[in-house]
Amino acid sequence: MKINTMLGTLAGKSSHFVLSKLGRGSTLPGKLALKFDNDILNTLARDYEVVVITGTNGKTLTTALTVGILKDAFDEVVTNPSGANMISGITTTFLTAKKGKSGKNIAVLEIDEASLSRICDYIKPSLFVFTNIFRDQMDRYGEIYTTYQMILDAAQKVPTATVLLNGDSPLFNSVTLKNPVQYYGFDTEKGEPKLAHYNTEGILCPKCQHILKYKLNTYANLGDYICEHCGFRRPELDYKLTQLTSLRHNSSDFVIDGQSYHINIGGLYNIYNALAAVSVAQFFEVEPTTIKTGFDKSRAVFGRQETFKIGDKECTLVLIKNPVGATQALEMIKLAPYPFSLSVLLNANYADGIDTSWIWDADFEQILNMDIPHMIAGGVRHSEIARRLRVTGYNAEQISEVADLSQVFEKIKNQETKHAYILATYTAMLEFRELLASHQVVRKEMN
Repeated sequence: MKINTMLGTLAGKSSHFVLSKLGRGSTLPGKLALKFDNDILNTLARDYEVVVITGTNGKTLTTALTVGILKDAFDEVVTNPSGANMISGITTTFLTAKKGKSGKNIAVLEIDEASLSRICDYIKPSLFVFTNIFRDQMDRYGEIYTTYQMILDAAQKVPTATVLLNGDSPLFNSVTLKNPVQYYGFDTEKGEPKLAHYNTEGILCPKCQHILKYKLNTYANLGDYICEHCGFRRPELDYKLTQLTSLRHNSSDFVIDGQSYHINIGGLYNIYNALAAVSVAQFFEVEPTTIKTGFDKSRAVFGRQETFKIGDKECTLVLIKNPVGATQALEMIKLAPYPFSLSVLLNANYADGIDTSWIWDADFEQILNMDIPHMIAGGVRHSEIARRLRVTGYNAEQISEVADLSQVFEKIKNQETKHAYILATYTAMLEFRELLASHQVVRKEMN
């Protein structure tokens, strides 16, 4: 091992030891290590079989579910549980990794789409998982085709790696890859081909540019699609969800490849995450009983349906960052069988995307069909989200607009309604969690 690698490892591990006592340390140790040796990640990850999970929505939960399963199968699994998914965070992950007893060193990593190609200069995954591509932080990523090219560039650097794709996404069937490919998707009840909702993105046929139709449209542009003009259609699925047994605000039951599964997380969009996790497990030949055991331990992760109490109020924090994700989050909370307050925290920092116009494409009109006695508009762009909520037709007198997140905390604490949902963009979620941690409501970082 080179002297700069040894020094970088020492600096990174030492800083992590100190920071972990403070409930921190997901990225800074990696940053320090990289200052000593820019190629240190290559050395740290050399002996691992690496699974990379990327895409717009669902990376963090898919990673958590996959890790839960593989830990039961292979003992120790290296991962980045706080969603630190850029190069410094990945470096920290390997710096602090424990070796498993099974003899098989596996790492399951959530990696940001824009960072993936660079990280693949240092690590060579055996499996890529592509969850979906939707419009997200367009000032940073551009259109969906640009984002897809980013992750394709990464896969092309490791042509021997298998690429496991969401077969229900037309975009993921638009380019022929040199890599081995497998597909997962929904194979539930179908009907005659119909157009998707008029406000749906990514529904042009990539071969002839005509509008796709769907025999099954789960949400957004996902489902069993076909172009009636040129015959372009969904590929044959390797892993199939054949039955959706129950769908609740905090759990779901479904059947994949003949096996019944349960997860302790709500929402249709999260069933796709579970399907991806099962597909990875089957790729590694994990038995269904082990998958079920892993799912039994499933829980919400770092701001993704994370639950806690503010005073005696039962609260759920949900990350939103783009129109599709926000719409699906609203679909999920609509399933709650009780009244609740709703807080929407909108920031516009770099990590959120500075263009907040996406809120007008999210289906906030759904709130009119929910039992919500009071709403709070907060965050840096509180006035914008307050305006968006008023435009839905919701009673403006029942909307509180506050700039300071501590005021959001106090309003929830003192509200009459027992339950509260908080939808927050990325940096607003981090700031609110910091506030919660200062009140000892949550830990600063989830492990």
